[in-house]
Amino acid sequence: MKKITILTFVSVILILFTNCSDSSHYNNQKPIEININDIQPVPSNDKNKTLEKSLNVAISTMISPKKTFYLYENLLRYIEKKIGIPIKLKQRKTYQEVNDLLEEGKLDFAYVCSGAYVVAKRKFPLKILAAPQINGKTYYQAYIIVNKSSGITKFEELRDKSFAFSDPLSNTGYKYVVKILKDIGTKPDDYFSKSLFTFAHDYSIQAVARGLVDGATVDGLVYDFLKINNPKRIKDVKIIQKSPDFGIPPFVYAPSTNPDLIRKIQNILIGMDKDKEGKKILNKLQIEKFVKVDPDIYNSIQSFN
Repeated sequence: MKKITILTFVSVILILFTNCSDSSHYNNQKPIEININDIQPVPSNDKNKTLEKSLNVAISTMISPKKTFYLYENLLRYIEKKIGIPIKLKQRKTYQEVNDLLEEGKLDFAYVCSGAYVVAKRKFPLKILAAPQINGKTYYQAYIIVNKSSGITKFEELRDKSFAFSDPLSNTGYKYVVKILKDIGTKPDDYFSKSLFTFAHDYSIQAVARGLVDGATVDGLVYDFLKINNPKRIKDVKIIQKSPDFGIPPFVYAPSTNPDLIRKIQNILIGMDKDKEGKKILNKLQIEKFVKVDPDIYNSIQSFN
């Protein structure tokens, strides 16, 4: 895509978070450079725990990598404590890199974007472990957003404007808009004056809020999370279009993962809402509970890929 500029992770941090004055826990900290290719072990409270065996896990960066680790650290610690096996988080910048690790058997399980799941499942037998239920639903939407001061009220007015995508495999952060454009006989290169990948939905939101781009397509779950937990991030942004419902991003497991271990982790996730500590972790993530889902809920995404 000749007009699409792929921003590096560090560049986006420097652009979007310089002089940030938000009051939330993780937004008061100064921007730091994180090597997201490093393996980051989740600390264990049991100093005598053996390190002879460990689980490798990835959380796709639907939000920025630093916030991903901050938000999901307690969930991984919870699972680690329940199964008695150390967990190592393998953080990657792109959804494709996580898919590659799953295909190569270098991950035991991962939390992935719905679009990435559909793409991966076509290449190898990826299975769903569980999926979050939020507001009574296992579905989510893409939100097309613009700056409140732009005067833009509908998607058609974004023609010849600048636009932000999150990741090439993202359903809500890329493929949904590409499908819209395909249906009218065009593509991002021709429709937008320029476009870029931010590699995180919250970065796309901030790009719009700061006027770095005219519009973006983002994960509605991320937008709604910020609306409740950090409303300053979206105060200058408005939604001009919402997509139909899509199957929610799932936890998946690799074909090589031990079946007994998968059953244990699945039971842990599905039982979290009935456990005091587990419920507290879910509340922080704004997840009601984890449930088993029918893979057919992702069928509507098939035509996007």
